[in-house]
Amino acid sequence: MKIFLDTANLDEIRRGVEWGVVDGVTTNPTLISKEGKPFEETIKEICNIVQGPISAEVISLNFEGMIDEARNLAKIDENIVIKIPMTPNGIKAVKVLSKEGIKTNVTLIFSPNQALLAAKAGATYVSPFVGRVDDLANDGLKIVEEIMQIYENYGFETEVIVASVRHPMHVLEAALIGADIATVPFSVLEKMFKHPMTDLGIERFLKDWEKYKTGR
Repeated sequence: MKIFLDTANLDEIRRGVEWGVVDGVTTNPTLISKEGKPFEETIKEICNIVQGPISAEVISLNFEGMIDEARNLAKIDENIVIKIPMTPNGIKAVKVLSKEGIKTNVTLIFSPNQALLAAKAGATYVSPFVGRVDDLANDGLKIVEEIMQIYENYGFETEVIVASVRHPMHVLEAALIGADIATVPFSVLEKMFKHPMTDLGIERFLKDWEKYKTGR
């Protein structure tokens, strides 16, 4: 399973890349606004750090605006993926952009039917929001499982990005389902490294080594 970072913070992205486990990045207007830098400048800097898919989201909700923004964003770097909301205009734009060879990520997916429409339009990726589905007392990972089954049934090449990840268990469950990608906040990536038994094991090894060196 590929792991993307869901952030626009350059320091977090650099650290994730240095660890050797980050395959791409997803951003949205909220994440970029937190960094206080111009939109395109931020996207360009991320592209200079990560050699993998970088999702950049359109702001327009009308078809023509989405197409114009998508074409301009796609010129920034060959790794740019255009993030488009799950709406009729969005799906219409995905159909056009896919024919032009522009990669797309349909976001704000909350049902398998939405994912089916996105795949039929030629989306490169879909992003089901598991955390937000869980917030509504539903099973977000169950939706991912159903999407994966539908795609397998019909041979769709659209990849599933598990989004709105809240904790490492979301990543684990996504991996067990066989999801293509999980996009995670940096804090979740950090937690994936941790286990109390690992810390105890390191502590014990160091104590034993000190005893060995001192002969006591």
